[in-house]
Amino acid sequence: MTAAHIPAEADWERAPGLMDGALNLELPAAACGLAYWLGSVPQGTLRGHVRGHADDVRPLDVVAGEGPLNSALVQELAFRSLAEEKATRAIGHLVALAPDNATMEFYATQLLDEARHAMVFRGHLLHLGVAEHELADEVERVAARDSADILVPLENFGLRVLRDERDFIGGVLVLTVLVEGVLAPAAELSERKWRVFDPAAADIERGAGIDEIRHLTVGSSVLREHLLKHPEEKPRLLELMAEGYELWGKLPTTEQLLRREALFQQGVEEHGHLLGDYEAWPGRRLADTTAEERMETGRSWAERMQHTRLDYMGLGEAI
Repeated sequence: MTAAHIPAEADWERAPGLMDGALNLELPAAACGLAYWLGSVPQGTLRGHVRGHADDVRPLDVVAGEGPLNSALVQELAFRSLAEEKATRAIGHLVALAPDNATMEFYATQLLDEARHAMVFRGHLLHLGVAEHELADEVERVAARDSADILVPLENFGLRVLRDERDFIGGVLVLTVLVEGVLAPAAELSERKWRVFDPAAADIERGAGIDEIRHLTVGSSVLREHLLKHPEEKPRLLELMAEGYELWGKLPTTEQLLRREALFQQGVEEHGHLLGDYEAWPGRRLADTTAEERMETGRSWAERMQHTRLDYMGLGEAI
C-alpha cells in the first residue's frame, strides 16, 4: 500500500483527533485485519514515529529537568506504561477466544498496538531524566500505588471475564467501554496539554490516539453486530456494565488525576509565558485553565463519547 492509499484514519497527517474519530467513524473488524494493519500502520501512523515521535523532537528544558512539569509527566507516563502492559496481556485472551478470523486478526493487531504504547510511554521517561538502568525501578516507584489501587482491580475484573469465564464478548465490552472508553478522552486532553511544553510527549499521545480510534470503533462494531444477532444477550451485558461502573466508582481515579493536574498547574504558573495564546480547546487558552477545569472537561468528553458509542452499540440504557 502506497502512502497515497493509506486510509485517512491511519495517516499521521490526516487522521482526526481521537474524540472526533471515535465519535464519528465506523470500522468493522473485517475491514481492520492484518492486511489493513500491515499496509496502513507501519507505513502511515508509524512512518518516522516508531518510538512515538521524530528523532529531533524533544521536551523543553522546563519539562526535561526537575520541576512540577517533569514530575507530572513522569507520573503520567509511568502509570500509562503499566496500564498498556496490562492491557496487552489481557488482550491475549481475546485473541485466543476470538470466534472467527476477523476478530482474531484485529485483536492480534491491537495487542501489538498496546505493547508499542507501553514501550513508547516507558521509553520517553529516558528523555525526562530517568536513567535506562533504573527505568523499571523508577516506573515501579512512581506508579506502584496507583497501579495497586486502580489498575489491579480493573485487571482482576477483566481477567475474571476473559480468563475465568472465557467470555469473549464480555471481554470486548470491558475493554471497549469500561477501560478505553473512559481513558481515551484523558489521552486526548494529555496530547493538547503537552503540545507546547513537550511536543515529543504530545506526538506520542497523537500516535496512540490514532490507534485508539481504531480500537474503540472496531470494538463498538463487534458489540453492535453481536447484539443484532443475539438480542437476548443484552440484559447480561447491561448487568456486566453496571458491575463495571460500580467498580469504577470505587477507584481513586479523581484523586490521581487531581494530583497530576495540580503539578501541571504549578508548571503553568511558573512557565505559562511559554504557552502564549495556545488553546487547550477552541476558545480557551491553556495558560488560563485550572486543574479542576481540565479535569471537568476530560470528564465531559468521556461522558459524551460513552453516550454516543453506547447508543451505537444498542446499550444506551447503561448510562
